[in-house]
Amino acid sequence: MNIIISGAAGRMGRAILESLYEDDDLELGAALEKKGHPAIKKDVGELIGIGKWGVPITAVTKKSLKSGAVVIDFTYPQGTSQMVQEAKSTKKPVVIGTTGFTNDQLKNIETASKKIPIVLSPNMSVGVNVMFKLIAEASAALGEDYDGEILEIHHRLKKDAPSGTAIRMGEVLAASRGTTLQKSGRFSRQGNIGVRKAGEIGLQSLRAGDVVGEHTVTFAGPGERIELTHRAHNRNNFARGALLAAKWVINQSPGLYDMMDVLDLK
Repeated sequence: MNIIISGAAGRMGRAILESLYEDDDLELGAALEKKGHPAIKKDVGELIGIGKWGVPITAVTKKSLKSGAVVIDFTYPQGTSQMVQEAKSTKKPVVIGTTGFTNDQLKNIETASKKIPIVLSPNMSVGVNVMFKLIAEASAALGEDYDGEILEIHHRLKKDAPSGTAIRMGEVLAASRGTTLQKSGRFSRQGNIGVRKAGEIGLQSLRAGDVVGEHTVTFAGPGERIELTHRAHNRNNFARGALLAAKWVINQSPGLYDMMDVLDLK
C-alpha cells in the first residue's frame, strides 16, 4: 500500500518517513509540502540521511494525491483543511495528527468524514491512547473527591498550548464526571484566586528545550494522590501509530474515527 505524507519535511513528517522506510508492508507514494516550501524538489531520502530514495517532495495538488491510497497529514490547521478538501474530492482516506483547529475547521473535517474515512487524533501513540482509557477509569472510580490536574511539557518550538493531547485528556476526564472541559477547565492561575473550585480541571503548559512530549494527570485526594504519566522518548512512537492508523483506515467506511477506534479501546 502506498502512503502519501503531507508535511513530509517537518519533524513528524521525517519521523514517519523513517518508520515507513523500515516497514516492508508499506511504500511511499508521495511526499508533500505547501507551495513555496524550501524543501520542494528535494529527495526525501536526503531529509532522513539515507541518500536517494527516488521520491522528491512536491506541492499539495489533486494530482499528487493520485500517487497513494492513504494520506497522513501532520502540518498546520489551514494546511490540513486544504488537504482534507482535496482528499474528499479524490476519495482518499486521511489520517490527521495536526492539532490546534478552530471549531469551524473541525466542523469541516466532520463534514468531509461523511464522504471519506478520517482518523483524527491529537496523539497517535499507542501508550497515550491507553492512558486516555486509564484516565477515564480512574476518574470514574475516584470521583470529585480527587482533584484532577493535567501538566504537559513540550519543546520550545511548539506553537499551541495546551497541547492537543492535554486537551483530549481534559475532555476524557470531564466526560467521566458528567461535565465538559469548556465548563470545568482552568487553564491558568495567577494572583489571589481563592480556593480551588469543586470539580475544576486544571491544565498547565510548560515549553522548554527539546522535550518531545510529557503529560502527567494527577488525581489528588484526602491523604494521597495518584499520578499517570506518559513520556515520549522520541517521535517514532507517534510515527508508528500513524502508520498503524493508515493500515486500518483503508478498510473503513466513511466516518470520523480516532486512535481509540484503531486500537479497539472503546
